[in-house]
Amino acid sequence: MAGRIAEMSGLIAHVGQIWMVVEPVDMRRGIDGLSMIVQQTLGHSPCAGSAFVFCNRARNRIKVLLWDGTGVWLCHRRLHQGRFVWPQLEACCFELTQSHWEWLTAGVDWQRLSALPPAHLRA
Repeated sequence: MAGRIAEMSGLIAHVGQIWMVVEPVDMRRGIDGLSMIVQQTLGHSPCAGSAFVFCNRARNRIKVLLWDGTGVWLCHRRLHQGRFVWPQLEACCFELTQSHWEWLTAGVDWQRLSALPPAHLRA
């Protein structure tokens, strides 16, 4: 699945896959700490072109780790009200679709929706 996170930052052009990491992480972790989770816990390469999305325990912050071929992006998003909808799965991570990503970053319950979000809600 090819997706784009260009709407999020305006700088990231393409992403291979978007992987949501189920377990909450300490948001003080940086590129190296999150890359270590991707490698050791998930068994993925952080430099493969996929995006990895992490949340904190309170689910009001997410971080996205992405290698773009030149360097590593670490993006942070915080909701001032509400919480990000995060799955309660036994798996350590799973793949998000582009539309689910857009709903997630808008703070909407993406697990219950199948349509694309309105243009004014897109991240």
